[in-house]
Amino acid sequence: MTARVRLALVAALAATAVLAFAPGARAAPPTIRAPAAILVEPATGDVVFQRDASQPRAIASTTKLMTVLLTLERAKLSQTMTAVRYHALPAESVIGLRAGERLTVADLLRGVLLASANDAAATLATRIGGSESAFVALMNRRARELKLSHTHYATPIGLDAPGNRSSAEDLVKLTLILRRNAFFRAVTDLPRSTLHSGQRERTILNRNLLVRNVPEVNGVKTGHTLSAGYVLVGSASKAGVTVISAVLGDPSEAARDADSLALIRYGLGRYHLVTPVRRGHAFATVKLAHRTERAQLVATRTVVRTARRGEKLRIRLADVPAELDGPLPAGTRVGTIEVRWRGHTVASVPLVTRRAIAAASVLQRGDDLLGRTLTVVILSAVALASLQLVLLRRRAVRCRRRRAGSSGIA
Repeated sequence: MTARVRLALVAALAATAVLAFAPGARAAPPTIRAPAAILVEPATGDVVFQRDASQPRAIASTTKLMTVLLTLERAKLSQTMTAVRYHALPAESVIGLRAGERLTVADLLRGVLLASANDAAATLATRIGGSESAFVALMNRRARELKLSHTHYATPIGLDAPGNRSSAEDLVKLTLILRRNAFFRAVTDLPRSTLHSGQRERTILNRNLLVRNVPEVNGVKTGHTLSAGYVLVGSASKAGVTVISAVLGDPSEAARDADSLALIRYGLGRYHLVTPVRRGHAFATVKLAHRTERAQLVATRTVVRTARRGEKLRIRLADVPAELDGPLPAGTRVGTIEVRWRGHTVASVPLVTRRAIAAASVLQRGDDLLGRTLTVVILSAVALASLQLVLLRRRAVRCRRRRAGSSGIA
C-alpha cells in the first residue's frame, strides 16, 4: 500500500470518527480483526475490551518501549551519546546515523519513538548497557520488576528474534508507566520533529498515522515485522478522558489503524468526567445553638472523577454535628464529605463553615433558656391536664357502674 493511499484511508477513518466521538454516543463493542487486543481506561482501571490480551506474541518495534523506559530512567535528556555503527537491512527504519556523530539523548529518543529508528535504539542500548546483550539483560530484569509476566526480550530493537515477545496486556501496563513521563507524552503526540543535534539537522515524521490525522489520538508506538504482523499501542484523550489500546498481529497497516480507532472510539464514548463535589457548594446546614438561624457548611475543594456513562457516584456526610455554637472562624472544619464509587470511598473533602459564627449573646441564651423553660412548663401543664382528664373519665365510669348496680338490686 502506498503512503498516499494509507494517508487517504486514515483521513477517511478520521472523518468517520468525528461522529463516533459525539458526547453520549453509545456504541456496541467493536468488531476488530486483530487476534490479540486490549482497551483500558486508566482512571478507573477498567479493562473495557480484551481479546487474548495475555497471550505472548511477537511485538516488533513496540519492543522499543522498554528501550525508551530504561533510557529515561538511566540517562539525562541533555546528555550526548556517540552513535554506534549500525548495518541496517534495506527494509529497516533508520534515521541515517553515522558512526561517531554525537546526538543528545532527547533527539535519539525522538528518533526511536517517532521514526522507530533502529540505529538510534542500538546507540542507546550500547551506550547505556555497554553492549546490546547487556542492555537486553537489563530489559528483562526491569520487566520482571514491573511484573510483566508475559514479556521476554531478546533485542532492544524489535526485529524478529526467538524469545522476543510480550502481550497486549503487558504493553499497556508498560505504556501507562511511560506516560507518567512528560517528555514521553509530548514526543509521542508529535506528528513530526526536527533533530538539531548530530552532524546535520533531520526532520522526521511520526510513523503513527493516527497521531498525524486524528486529533484525539496522542500516541504511542507502531511496529511491524513478518512474524509480528502489524502492531500498534495507541492512546487517545477527549474531554478529560484517556484510553490506552493495543492491537497485535493485524494483517495490514490499514487493519491495524482501523482496529485501533474502533477501540478508541468505543472507549471514549463509554466514559465521561463527573463532578460530584464543587468547592464552595453548600452540602448541609446546621442549627446554631440558642438561635433559630442555621449555618451553611461548604466543600473546601472540587472532586472530578472519571466514570462510565450512567454510573452514579454517591455522597455521604460524616461527623456533622446536630448543632454549632460559636465563636468559630469561617472555614472551621465540622465534618467530611465522602465520595463513594463502586462501594468504596474514593475521595474525602473537609466540610467547613462558610462564614464566621459568633458566640450566642447573653440575651439569646436567656431567651433560649426562657423559651425552653416555657416549653417545659407548657408541656408539663398539658401532661397534667391530660392526666386529670383521664382520672375524671375513670371516676365517671365507676359512678355509672355503681348506679347501674343499685338499680338492678331494687
